[in-house]
Amino acid sequence: MARKDPFTAEQQSVRVLKVGERVRHILSELLARQEVHDDIVRAANISVTEVRMTPDLRNATAYVKPLLGADEDEIVKALRQNTAFLQREVAKRLGLKFAPKLKFRKDESFAEADRIEELLRDPKVARDLDDDDTAEA
Repeated sequence: MARKDPFTAEQQSVRVLKVGERVRHILSELLARQEVHDDIVRAANISVTEVRMTPDLRNATAYVKPLLGADEDEIVKALRQNTAFLQREVAKRLGLKFAPKLKFRKDESFAEADRIEELLRDPKVARDLDDDDTAEA
């Protein structure tokens, strides 16, 4: 007999988003209070921009960005070295049956947004966009 899932797909996805946001808050709090015993992590102001959870809530990918984008690779490496401590703290504060395994990655969404802005400022693209506006009028 197949086990019936108590949540619909929509409720499950909302739960995944909520847990991801909760993990983000916990990590941000740990970093802001400088609870990580690592000189590199303590010296940097690190922002956790997003946490993406897998649907089973067992894996979490945290996207981080140091203030002013300085020494990103070094900071991500330091966070990866302190993953065990951070996972333990997240597990304590989260209160789920399973503690999610954390992965840390650089947040490159800001660089991608800058690249798109640069493309939109290109005179050729601006000309094409202006043509579309006049055609609709």
